[in-house]
Amino acid sequence: MKITAIHLDRLRLPLDPPFAAAWDPEPRRHADATVVRVETDDGVVGVGSGDTMLGLAGHEHLFLGRDPLQIQRHVRTIESIHVHGGRCWPLEVALWDILGQVTGLPVATLFGGALDRIPAYASCGSLLPPRARVDSALALRAEGFRALKVRIDRHRADEGVATVAAVREAVGSDMEIMVDLNRSWRMAGDIEPAPDVAATQRLVERLGDLDVFWIEEPLPYPDRAGLAALRSRTGARIAGGEMLDSADAVLAHLDGDLLDVYQTDVVLALGMSRARTLGELALLRNRSFTPHTWTNGIGLLANLAVVAGIGGGPYLEFPYDPPGWTPQRRDFMLAEPVRIGPDGTVAVPTRPGIGAVLDPDAVERWRISPA
Repeated sequence: MKITAIHLDRLRLPLDPPFAAAWDPEPRRHADATVVRVETDDGVVGVGSGDTMLGLAGHEHLFLGRDPLQIQRHVRTIESIHVHGGRCWPLEVALWDILGQVTGLPVATLFGGALDRIPAYASCGSLLPPRARVDSALALRAEGFRALKVRIDRHRADEGVATVAAVREAVGSDMEIMVDLNRSWRMAGDIEPAPDVAATQRLVERLGDLDVFWIEEPLPYPDRAGLAALRSRTGARIAGGEMLDSADAVLAHLDGDLLDVYQTDVVLALGMSRARTLGELALLRNRSFTPHTWTNGIGLLANLAVVAGIGGGPYLEFPYDPPGWTPQRRDFMLAEPVRIGPDGTVAVPTRPGIGAVLDPDAVERWRISPA
């Protein structure tokens, strides 16, 4: 089998009303997605998505004519492109999709098949005042979620704590609450001073009193000493690493025992193969692996395949914050959005491959840049 073509479709879905993500400088007026399709001479087509794939331009020849099943060779090639600024991990997803179709197995089975479903936590993306977030939490609980994540604005910590306190009072012990401080990486143009470690410690301690399950991304990645101090002084469960984009960086965090929960995203940061290796290493060290998944349904399925394959968890991030962010908006390129079941879990697809089925009409309708 040989790779005969690699196609990229850049899609854009208008959002009306816009969605105000906590980490975005301006509300999102459209949802962008880049879908990669890898074609083979046997007629098998693999699909991936999750990042812009801008770094692939001019490098397609490194894969054309090669056996798509030589995935480790392709992973090393993608890493060589990555050195020059191109995150092309959705291409690896498409290759695993091909391998799954060829073998007749779900990719999660190829990665170990430890779990066939995993509890989801509703990853709320917007900043809401206490009453509105309480209403949202109660609605999520009614839908089957048993955990949710609340964002806190770095400039309005007191309001954020008040929101978490209100949610805790409303849901009692029925739901776990995660809190994301979004302080480990920056959006383009964000040049504010780094958060103060002492102030962050006080914030983490206040959240710990509210029985928060984990506190995510509290300090910048380079502040390893601060992370170590924060974790040892507060006793809180610290999560992070979603955008750590090299094995060395993740290993440094593991060797320094800086996190309780490792969240490296397989389509945005590290790829499926490397994330599997490092996720297994985290589990062997009695730490959790539950990747970040805030892209689209294809990226969500790729992360699901890895975490379910190796038996990570205890939760899977499920981007969901209606009415602004819904499966229909998030997965607009798919024939059927990824959803949770009545028991609050996301099931591993049983179809061979990654489990993503494109909606050709949606791809055609929302395409802004054809292959």
